[in-house]
Amino acid sequence: MATANGTEVPCTPESFKIGIIGMGLMGKMYARYLSEAGWTVYAADIPSKYEALAKEFESNDNVHILEDGHLVSRVSDWIMYSVEAENIESVVAKPRGPLHTANLVIPATKANAIVGGQTSCKAPEIAAFTTHLPQDTDIISCHSLHGPSVNPTNQPLVLIPQRDTRSSLTRVSHILSCLGSKQVTLSAEAHDRITADTQAVTHAAFLSMGAAWKANDQYPWQMGRYLGGIENVKINITLRIYANKWHVYAGLAILNPAARVQIRQYATSVTELFKLMLAGQRTDLETRVHAAGAFVFGNDSSTQQNQRKSLLLQDAVLDRFTLGTHPTQKLRNNHLSLLAMVDSWHILRINPFEHMICSTPLFRLWLGAAEYLFRKPSLLQEALDTALEDATFRADDLEFTFAARDWSQRVALGNMEGYRLKFEEVKEYFGGMFEEAGRVGEEMVRAVLEGENG
Repeated sequence: MATANGTEVPCTPESFKIGIIGMGLMGKMYARYLSEAGWTVYAADIPSKYEALAKEFESNDNVHILEDGHLVSRVSDWIMYSVEAENIESVVAKPRGPLHTANLVIPATKANAIVGGQTSCKAPEIAAFTTHLPQDTDIISCHSLHGPSVNPTNQPLVLIPQRDTRSSLTRVSHILSCLGSKQVTLSAEAHDRITADTQAVTHAAFLSMGAAWKANDQYPWQMGRYLGGIENVKINITLRIYANKWHVYAGLAILNPAARVQIRQYATSVTELFKLMLAGQRTDLETRVHAAGAFVFGNDSSTQQNQRKSLLLQDAVLDRFTLGTHPTQKLRNNHLSLLAMVDSWHILRINPFEHMICSTPLFRLWLGAAEYLFRKPSLLQEALDTALEDATFRADDLEFTFAARDWSQRVALGNMEGYRLKFEEVKEYFGGMFEEAGRVGEEMVRAVLEGENG
């Protein structure tokens, strides 16, 4: 970047100052990694969190907690807004202190600074920046496609150069290289489309499972029919999602137009497949499921997906991570949640393998579970036979269908408050298991990632 008089500021830890506005879990992660790499970080959250943050980082000489974003903007050469997607407009445009007639945060932005955001949905973020930022600022946003507890090494990191007049993308890339992530450069539009492709259906499936278990008053790890194999993925990742903040998923689902389409289709696929199961329409169900599997996973040796040397998930990994005691004999499951996910990809013509470079660990786990089911013909046939002949999971599937449709309706209405209420209601039901599930889930994610990286 350049100073007000046009002099270039070297992009080195000694001279280039980084600002973070929003010190939630992801903001703190960035602050820690950047400061450990030698960069000076100025950070702020809402004033009520100032003292707690100052105490938390008092031993870190490279992190300076300031009282508000106005002060961060004044001194920082690259400013990253790490706030909820639904709040980015109000945070960027918010006046400071008692003055409500003028915006003092954005005008306080250092001349010729680089500004970006770390939200999961870029459409509202970029709109806020282009509307409110001075023209002398460059806009380079980013998005780490993983949660704050995941080691960023080898994880996808998207860089988004919205306005780059002074090679600012190169500077931001250099700064963030300390994360050790796999950097990918995309437009904001491409980012939102790809994150919808890789996350929308994944989140909808797990959120619906949690809501269905609550509706049936079930703790699945206490039931033999939900333990072992793919069931471990379902339980661990569902609890992992509900242990997080609701806005992480609401922002992506409600503010990303592409995600809305996919969540609606997922609910439709769940409903239509469940109706075929209830009606005992074997031919229609098998034809539809096999067509979806052929589209996503291929049906001959020349297909790119089938050229993979091994499945994303292996039996040894699937069976290691359980929250309960393994049953002596596994019960069959129709895996409606997985069948519907692959069906929705087929109908929307989405190839999930095309976006692996921009996929989250949770997406790779869920895609791996689907691949495990569809690339084991005997297991897939068992699921279809179970769907048509075995009523063991009927009540579970009914509540799952209700839940998928309910989540879709809340998203379609843009109902942030309704989304929050439902999320937190389910979260409260499972609250006592988050610590153990978090530990087991972390181990599962780590094992899968280590397998991918060799």
